[in-house]
Amino acid sequence: KNGKRKTNERKQLSGPAQYQPRTTHHVMYPESAIDLENNTCLVLVPFKTLDLQWIISALTTGTIKQTYTAVTSRIKANKDKVLIYSPTFLKYVYESWLEGHGRYPSTGFLSLLLALHICDEVNVFGFGADQYGNWHHYWEENHLAGAFRHTGVHDGDYEYNVTMLLADKHKIQMFHGR
Repeated sequence: KNGKRKTNERKQLSGPAQYQPRTTHHVMYPESAIDLENNTCLVLVPFKTLDLQWIISALTTGTIKQTYTAVTSRIKANKDKVLIYSPTFLKYVYESWLEGHGRYPSTGFLSLLLALHICDEVNVFGFGADQYGNWHHYWEENHLAGAFRHTGVHDGDYEYNVTMLLADKHKIQMFHGR
């Protein structure tokens, strides 16, 4: 399969469109939720049980407004195109690919591994640290971009090293941004 994966708001992993029609997947969790186009597949990464309750609420009644922080209570998305990222696959990525580094994988790394497993070709754009070693979303100005390095939530250096190894082995193709 070829496809385009969107993480959070703008990160993309894509395959060549000449083989088959492209399908856009937007990978998110409640705290990063936004409205989607009707033809976009929503891939929910459930980091906690409440996230599964949230997706039902967000597509129907809008009753869940808070997880550990305020969340968007309602989103526009095609209910027939909702996929749930398997917690078992998340565990597999954490244990087998990251070897337990960090508390859990970043959404970008989870998306990369999903694409690697379901796409024939994976091209990665804008993935990695800036010139100061801080990981950031290339589409936003985030002055706290490197804050997670101090919390130990994600091990961005380890994730990046695995990503570079995949590129060196020609399993993915990297396109570096700024």
